[in-house]
Amino acid sequence: MKPIMTHGAEKKKAHYVPGMLHNGLLYISGQLSIDPATGRPKEGGVAAQARQALENVDEVLREAGIDRTHLVQCRVYTPDVAYWDEIDRVYAAFLGDHKPARVVVPCGPLHYGCLVEIEAVAAMKKEDA
Repeated sequence: MKPIMTHGAEKKKAHYVPGMLHNGLLYISGQLSIDPATGRPKEGGVAAQARQALENVDEVLREAGIDRTHLVQCRVYTPDVAYWDEIDRVYAAFLGDHKPARVVVPCGPLHYGCLVEIEAVAAMKKEDA
């Protein structure tokens, strides 16, 4: 196993790494909609927060040397299913034609008051199954 770190990840107090490589897969820990410049949830509502969470996933992918087209599965958490359409719009624009398997999970409140958290699995090599 090989941990993948991102800029600033070593400053976090929680007991996890942003990503973990194992057997050709990259497991990406839940990425909140935290703006790395401010350390707070991205301002601008759920659309801005969805975009920020996706950008945070992108940062882990880049640190592993791959891009978003390698995503196999995403799990999107949000405190209210009413945000689903707006999150889906941002998600679709961000990923374009690439459509990884996905689930949107309405959950309780997210840490720091975030409206979106995304965890993912990516393949280190592109393959046809």
